[in-house]
Amino acid sequence: MGEIMKHPDELYPLMKLMLSAKRVKKKTSVWLLQPHWAFCYATLRKVSHSFALVIQQLPSELCNVVSYSLCFNLFCVYYLILRELDTVEDDTSLTTEVTLPILKDFYCHLHDPEWHFSCGTMAFKVLMDQFHHVSIAFLELDTNYQEVIKDITKRMGEGMAKFLCKEMIRTIDDYNEYCHYAAGFCGLGLSKLFYASGREDLAPDSLSISMGLFLQKISIIRDYLEDINEVPKCRMFWPRQIWSKYVNKLEDFKYEENSVKAVQCLNEMVTNALLHVEDCLVYMSNLRDPAIFQFCAIPLVINMGNLTMNYNNVEIFKGVVEMRRGLCAKIIDQMRTMADVYGAFFDFCCIMESKVDRDDPNATSTLKRLEEISKTCRNSGTLINQRKSYTFSHQPSA
Repeated sequence: MGEIMKHPDELYPLMKLMLSAKRVKKKTSVWLLQPHWAFCYATLRKVSHSFALVIQQLPSELCNVVSYSLCFNLFCVYYLILRELDTVEDDTSLTTEVTLPILKDFYCHLHDPEWHFSCGTMAFKVLMDQFHHVSIAFLELDTNYQEVIKDITKRMGEGMAKFLCKEMIRTIDDYNEYCHYAAGFCGLGLSKLFYASGREDLAPDSLSISMGLFLQKISIIRDYLEDINEVPKCRMFWPRQIWSKYVNKLEDFKYEENSVKAVQCLNEMVTNALLHVEDCLVYMSNLRDPAIFQFCAIPLVINMGNLTMNYNNVEIFKGVVEMRRGLCAKIIDQMRTMADVYGAFFDFCCIMESKVDRDDPNATSTLKRLEEISKTCRNSGTLINQRKSYTFSHQPSA
């Protein structure tokens, strides 16, 4: 309640967000009569609350039977399948000998409701144990969608298996390749699904992959502490080529005496992620279906906001740093057109620029990237009367 009092402009978007959840339950009532769809819907909310929010916020006038079926049924199944694959990769209690063949052959099991593999914890374990529900839902999709999902699952599984055998990500090229497998293919698959639906032109592979890399790199930055503390073994995805400039061991960033170096490394990681922003803006500008546009715009803008919060913020090394719920609700409420996206990115670039320490070794590179993104937004000619003035609570730096 204290945060709402400080930001009263976020109260209305929050109320709309809560009402949208009720609207989704009503709209999905027919599907929920079927056990497999009921499971998929309930599990989606448990394993990715943010992804469920992206679907449920779509305005009623866009959510006719065809549009909503595309945005919920198809993307829900697609997400859950890739989430299952990710759960196998993330389970550090499994030996490599057990995990490798599961990752490589996972796509083969999509047509077999009898198959399951128990791993993960909490809702993720339930998802794996109840694989048959997702498989049955998958088999109800159009065959064109099935082929896209199966192909992406195969390629992601093979890529994850390749990096499972590596103790660490050594170079920036390794980092980009891992993110390509972990999320670039996901972005590519979404574009192919949009195209298969007849609602979008087929986007260039490079742009689709850049969308995935941008979101994946933000996730890797955000999850530093969770990943470094993983037991019985940790798998870290910050590239050695970057962090070795600052410390001898990646876990050294956890300790307060290294906070200055930690933040400098963090800022270089953020600057690396910014390399993908202009591709993301081009990708978004080519979308024509309003529902699909919002489906892509909301997580993109929210993640840019999170990246802005993470920049120059030592709290990343103490826990997850994310935007408050009210600000996320405000973004969800406002992302309707490309002008809104340009305005949000321009605002976040201004905020990040104000946080740049001129003594930071990456300051020049960071400012150059921010200026290029801001220039793209200005050149769109849409910024007049489109500024949203997003504000963050104070976040201390090192």
